[in-house]
Amino acid sequence: MALAKEQTQTTSNKPPYHVPSMAEIAEIPWNGYRVVSTFSGAGGSCLGFRMAGYRVVWASEFVPAAQETYRANHPSTILDTRDIRQVTAEDILSATGLAVGELDVFEGSPPCAPFSTSGRLEAGWGKVRRYSDTKQRVDDLFFEYARLLRDLQPKIFVAENVSGLIKGVAKGFFKEILRALKTCGYVVEARLLDAQWLGVPQMRQRLIFQGVRKDLGCRPAWPEPLPYRYSVRDALPWITAVQHAYCVWRSSDEPCPTIVQSGAQVSPTAKFSGGTYVEAETDISRFAIGAEWEKLKPGEKSRRYFNLVRVDPDRPSPTITQTGGEPNAAGPTHPYERRKFTIAELKRVCSFPDDFILTGTYEQQWERLGRAVPPVMMYHVARVIRDEILGRLS
Repeated sequence: MALAKEQTQTTSNKPPYHVPSMAEIAEIPWNGYRVVSTFSGAGGSCLGFRMAGYRVVWASEFVPAAQETYRANHPSTILDTRDIRQVTAEDILSATGLAVGELDVFEGSPPCAPFSTSGRLEAGWGKVRRYSDTKQRVDDLFFEYARLLRDLQPKIFVAENVSGLIKGVAKGFFKEILRALKTCGYVVEARLLDAQWLGVPQMRQRLIFQGVRKDLGCRPAWPEPLPYRYSVRDALPWITAVQHAYCVWRSSDEPCPTIVQSGAQVSPTAKFSGGTYVEAETDISRFAIGAEWEKLKPGEKSRRYFNLVRVDPDRPSPTITQTGGEPNAAGPTHPYERRKFTIAELKRVCSFPDDFILTGTYEQQWERLGRAVPPVMMYHVARVIRDEILGRLS
């Protein structure tokens, strides 16, 4: 498998960018280890573990739109759709047939909007607020994760959050979380990893907590940065400056078709760019950010609109956030065409398989990708845990 070979490559012979298809991932032999996932979203972390040969036996997701996408791509995984506050360790053990202490990996990405560097930080702490298609309080969910960790006692846990958790006033909250995880009986470490150095064509810093149960006598293990990075052009080799003259399909009477695995549900009037279907919602020409885009060169960031970047095709993309699919939201844009990325392009930039199924509107599909842990990034974390911790316990 190409992913497994990446560790031995050097900068001079960087392998072509490739993410295995869902069919290829399904054929990867089970490595014997089982994963329980919480706050699973579209399943980015789960997909990374599957790429490393793990079996995800149970997952939890509260947002209906995310549930639909998760089910479409992980049909063999038990999906619990309740609020995590209602879930007990006994529920998980009963559903999976495991006993306390038998689970290999417990993973999760508790919602992190209150700690995002692009948000209002402490202004949203302790409040019920909009989260995706729901309203809920989210800054206490890491402690729900710790509650389940304490009662399940898996061999290893992996938890992901935004880099803002270790910046400014949020540092105190970070220390509370670290203390809560350690008191569950684990040797715990936290590191800030950047997806661009772990095989993903995107600059995306994420704080990863990892813990190993104390009785196992091991410490957390971490992937080494790759000696190369992938650019947007590596992921989207059809990008050229000539494409700037394209015209996006628009229809006020016809909604965007759902992007499906086969790509069959495409309007006959749709436009294509480099073989990729271009959704009407990508067009930014009717918004102020479209006029601003014209003033920028590839690689330049707007001084007027926060987050508006005309992406440099020869570097990794800036971070893809969950709000970028909103019609007039500023964010990373195509380097040569006055538009946002298509869903097909986003999947590659976020290291998802081309045939990964996303449901809902363009905005909802973007949100799923923007919230997800890049699968290839998590693959590297999962691979090291498999080889350097679990493999040595066998």
